[in-house]
Amino acid sequence: MNESAGLLTALAAGVVLGAFFFGGLLWTVRKCLSSRQPALWVLGSLLLRTGVVLAGFYYVSAGHWERMLLCLAGFFIARLLVIRLTGRTATADDPPLENRLHEAHAEGRSISDSLEGNTK
Repeated sequence: MNESAGLLTALAAGVVLGAFFFGGLLWTVRKCLSSRQPALWVLGSLLLRTGVVLAGFYYVSAGHWERMLLCLAGFFIARLLVIRLTGRTATADDPPLENRLHEAHAEGRSISDSLEGNTK
């Protein structure tokens, strides 16, 4: 029973770590759209998210490969959830990003609206 609780905790921790990582990535991308220095946001976010997730995996696994595997599974479950909850993803039928950005600028729309496919 004790081992089962540890494995379930590892899975739940993986979901939390994944939500932090991919939710932070989404927040960073949105923040970069309105930032003067997006490279600093991307680099800072990458270092923070990666450091927290690696430390979390190390702590959760406690030297057990089974816990590490379940934590990783939870991490990917969180990835799927973030993708599902954030809505639309790019498809092969979407115009290239450069075209959407030029069209948005010409029409006076914001960059974030053009990336989301919104029109006036």
